[in-house]
Amino acid sequence: MPPFASARPWRPALPGARLEFATRALLIPAAVLLLASVVLMAGSGDQWLADQLYRWQGSHWALKDAWWSSHLVHKGGRNLSFLAAALVMLALLRTWFNASWRPLRRPLSYLLMAVALSSGLVSLLKSWTHMDCPWDLERYGGLRPFIGLFESRPVSLGHAACFPAGHASAGYAWLAIYFFMLQVRPQWRWPATLSVLAVGLVFGITQQLRGAHFLSHDLWSLAISWTVAVGLYLVMFEPSPSTATATLPKAPGEHA
Repeated sequence: MPPFASARPWRPALPGARLEFATRALLIPAAVLLLASVVLMAGSGDQWLADQLYRWQGSHWALKDAWWSSHLVHKGGRNLSFLAAALVMLALLRTWFNASWRPLRRPLSYLLMAVALSSGLVSLLKSWTHMDCPWDLERYGGLRPFIGLFESRPVSLGHAACFPAGHASAGYAWLAIYFFMLQVRPQWRWPATLSVLAVGLVFGITQQLRGAHFLSHDLWSLAISWTVAVGLYLVMFEPSPSTATATLPKAPGEHA
């Protein structure tokens, strides 16, 4: 017997199932992201929160080079994500040599591709958006003025690559674990997803404390990772109405 439940074979999902799945899994989170972006980016919520963190540290980024923030969480967290990806690759390799692991081939391929695509897309967007980190801004002891996402950036300011948040994406890219577990161990999908969210939060909050990112940077990394996970799931698996319902917690009084 395989170590996990067998994944369902792929076949095209019915349009109604796909629509229900996409609505619940993408449109609702997108609406939340839009509202949060208005508050944080257009409403200066980013700066307000960064102001509090900056003043709390004595009007400088005291935690920027602290051992636990720069080495343990930043460098160590990045290495942890690389290690997890390596373990997934080894497990995927095993599916070619061990028949009992063969049902895991598609779910493991999905997980690895989702992580790679999420991280790669965040890195690509960072190079296009040209937004500064808080520690580079005059408001927080740096040398550059704040330039918004849709504002024209003077060439004299040079290159910037702080939006979306790269380090937070090292955690949030693993949100695809939800759909991986949905295929192999459905009862583990929420514990696994909450663990990934906790790791992403630790990565993101630590970077905010260091002055490396605003909160909106992390939220966009979260949104990109979730969108990639959902989109790739639609391509590689068959979302059914029950799957669409499973993407959100049950309301009180609903039956499982």
